[in-house]
Amino acid sequence: MNEKQEKLINLLEEMFQLNQTDLDFGIYRIMNQKADEIKQFLHKDLIASIENAFTQNSNDGLQKELDNLISTITNAGMNPDDSPKVKELKEKLLTSSNNESNENEIYSHLTNFFSRYYKDGDFVSLRRYKKDTYAVPYEGEEVKLHWANSDQYYIKTSEFFRDYTFKTKTHTVHFKLQDAKTSTNNNKSDKRVFVYQSCEELDGELYIYFTYEDGKNHSFPTDINLQKYSLDVPHPTKANPKRTLLEKHLNDYTSRNSFDYFIHKDLKGFLSRELDFFIKNEILYIDDILDISSSAIEASMNKIRTFKIIAQKIIAFLSQIEDFQKKLWLKKKFVIGAEYCITLDKIPEIYHEEIFKNEAQCDEWQRLYGVDCHGDKSPRNDDLFDVIASETKQSNRYLVVDTKFFTGEFKDRLLAEFDDIDEQTDG
Repeated sequence: MNEKQEKLINLLEEMFQLNQTDLDFGIYRIMNQKADEIKQFLHKDLIASIENAFTQNSNDGLQKELDNLISTITNAGMNPDDSPKVKELKEKLLTSSNNESNENEIYSHLTNFFSRYYKDGDFVSLRRYKKDTYAVPYEGEEVKLHWANSDQYYIKTSEFFRDYTFKTKTHTVHFKLQDAKTSTNNNKSDKRVFVYQSCEELDGELYIYFTYEDGKNHSFPTDINLQKYSLDVPHPTKANPKRTLLEKHLNDYTSRNSFDYFIHKDLKGFLSRELDFFIKNEILYIDDILDISSSAIEASMNKIRTFKIIAQKIIAFLSQIEDFQKKLWLKKKFVIGAEYCITLDKIPEIYHEEIFKNEAQCDEWQRLYGVDCHGDKSPRNDDLFDVIASETKQSNRYLVVDTKFFTGEFKDRLLAEFDDIDEQTDG
């Protein structure tokens, strides 16, 4: 693999997030499962496709020129094998597959194209007209409001603070967050990091405590007996060959709480449009078309065809991953439980006696409002509100009934009384 090929492969490995193999959550877990297929595509299939496409496109042009020349010479009554031009084209046809300089040029174009739309893990929706100059997509509107990420979803994960648990060969380890101070007004310059506080062993399990606060560096635990808890097991990466199991999980924990990223709404469409824009502005020089020969134009077309074929393959591969992330983001979240808070005035009186007999609900009213609905006697349906020790009946009609204190059967009956529960949950 030459330098141009290696540069392109390194860029694509970063774009396919193969450098994040140590992360084991979300899309990274899926990427890790598909890592072998992606590496096969990058290191073998892609290189072979570029070589085959270039050879085929180059041979098509040369073969066409050779066939036309042979036909012309034959029609003139001469032997094509005696023609120096025929011999020259045949030699070019044999050696076209070894044209390394043209292949390297295609590698350079591919690297330049994809690198300008990718930065720090995200695809940047900026159409470059030329260096330091961008073109805003405009479709004739009277007023056009445009911002750099208008066609992307912004995923903010910096406040995804949850406890983190994993098992070693001998113990269960918990990362616990004791306190977190988040940035205000989405201020990116407000640097906050995870700071190690302490650790303890409870019931044979290790608990490691952190805070999330202002700071310059992550604080690494230094007073933990790594060997005792099997945390010193090697878990190396290419960038950190001495990494331990504890470092691996610390990186997972801090990363999932500090990664902000974008998901493109239509990456394939965007990159395909930019590909045509790139070809017209940076590969096909229209201004010079009158000064070059037809053979040079044909050679340029061969390179463009090859470049576009390979770029489209990479775009299709990248868009599959981005579209999958988009599906995950847009997928309706799975709700494992839902409760309703309903004021008494909206609940038919046939349910009131059952509500006032619920000890947990009465305790809640007592705690929140100082309202006492406990009593020795069972209330009558026409006298329910008088049971509550408050000033007036009207003031008690808006006490909130929380369905979490009742059985599923009661909740189903109550909710069935409302024709359109979603319309009435107006907050």
